[in-house]
Amino acid sequence: MIITFAGHGILYNSEHISQKINTILIECTQHDSHTSFYCGGYGDFDHLCAKACAAIRDTRQNCEVIFVTPYITESRLKYQADPKLYNATIYPPLENVPLRFAIRKRNEWMVDQADLVIAYVAHKYGGAYQTPEYARRKKKIIINLADQTARTSF
Repeated sequence: MIITFAGHGILYNSEHISQKINTILIECTQHDSHTSFYCGGYGDFDHLCAKACAAIRDTRQNCEVIFVTPYITESRLKYQADPKLYNATIYPPLENVPLRFAIRKRNEWMVDQADLVIAYVAHKYGGAYQTPEYARRKKKIIINLADQTARTSF
């Protein structure tokens, strides 16, 4: 199973969100033979998810945490993959994508690979909103933690 994430760069009430993420990740990894977590690494939600994924990985042998970078050149990298959080870094096939579209195309690539998209999107505009909308069009399973009725069990 591949799980990816999409959410706002700035979060409030992150402790509550972190608890929801942990609950979902524990449930998802209990019955799966192998789980890969594809993380974007940009912003509060991405960082919260990467930390939660690393904690799960450290207690289960069937998990890996992957940093998916939108940029290949050193001068464009905002974040380097923290070896404490990530097992590896992937650069999707974005060589011909203009730099201003790299993050959006990287997010779409992650959704294309994923079986499940965990999101925290509280409003219907901006980059964070575009990724779950793309996932919806691709008929992916999406859990939006900002939705009060979000399903947290499978």
